[in-house]
Amino acid sequence: MFYHLVSAFRDDVGPLRVFLYPSFRIPGAALTALVLTLWLFPWFIERLRELQHGVSNVREDTPEQHQKKRGTPTMGGLFILIAVSIATLLWADLANPFVWILLLILLSFGAIGFVDDYRKVARKNSKGLPGKQKLAWQALVLTGVALLVWASHQGYLPGGAIPFDTHLSIPFVPLKWLNPDLGWFYIPFAFLVVMGTSHAVNLTDGLDGLAIGPTIVSSTTFMVLAYAAGLVLTFMNHGTWIDFNVAEYLNIPYVAGTAEIAVVCAAIAGAGIGFLWYNTFPASVFMGDVGSLALGGVLGAVAVLTKNELLSAVIHGVFLAEALSVMVQVASFKLTGKRVFRMAPVHHHFELKGWAEPKIIVRFWVISIILALVGLVSLKLR
Repeated sequence: MFYHLVSAFRDDVGPLRVFLYPSFRIPGAALTALVLTLWLFPWFIERLRELQHGVSNVREDTPEQHQKKRGTPTMGGLFILIAVSIATLLWADLANPFVWILLLILLSFGAIGFVDDYRKVARKNSKGLPGKQKLAWQALVLTGVALLVWASHQGYLPGGAIPFDTHLSIPFVPLKWLNPDLGWFYIPFAFLVVMGTSHAVNLTDGLDGLAIGPTIVSSTTFMVLAYAAGLVLTFMNHGTWIDFNVAEYLNIPYVAGTAEIAVVCAAIAGAGIGFLWYNTFPASVFMGDVGSLALGGVLGAVAVLTKNELLSAVIHGVFLAEALSVMVQVASFKLTGKRVFRMAPVHHHFELKGWAEPKIIVRFWVISIILALVGLVSLKLR
């Protein structure tokens, strides 16, 4: 909104041109989302507590000590989505199709999570929407997104074609060495990345602040990657204006318009920090599926849109480990009748080993930061 208002008066009020620069709008989006969550979350938590009075929001398949958290309201992720949406609409270039794709996934996956959480609250038990139904609805949303991309390439939509590339960027390997084209197989692969990330974040959301910490780290990391992927600097050299393509210099895929993705990532980071203020141990509110499915879906979509699909496995390493621990546990039990972990996801394994909850949370945050730094280092190693 600010971008378009200023564009209309850019020739009349020169200082307002600062609103046109992504380098200004990115921190603006983060600060807006942060202030909204810090300011209004106490009121929102009280409303949730009134509506959910007498409902246990603690899963039954968790360690016994989690029962002490009974009465803590859930669905706090709903306000994260509101804050991210408001900050994005205020600070992003709304003519950029990436913005609407990410908002569509954020709100659609959030709606799926909302139905899941609402069923748990309304029925007063920890069982919500069946897993197969979640996957089906998510696949339907992503199919709609894929059709929108196809329609834009066919010229059926205004604003030009949405960038779409079926090549795969390999982390730590220069594009000129290896840049395979997956062709039509890229579509199910992209679905897997988005849906897998969504459910991995959902599985990680089992301890106070455990999921939102790596979410903040990942969104901040992808903010940098998105900004770099679409950044072209213009400067004068010996009287001649020269365009310097940062993506080409870093030997990563160039994707025009990804600076607006960075604005969305900044809004997620800001809202996440504000939410962490109330979600840190001991939590005053839980995120719920409305938040975890939506945030995970957007992070997966950002990885696809910025051509960092495989690198996201490194950056989202904590989420991936949580998801893999569940898959390994289920496979082992079905095949051998034995469990690899005391309980899955793996954070519960460490709980049952006697680790204090804050220790598990902070150590997972540290691992997330290390993996994010590895992901950023990969830029230079290419």
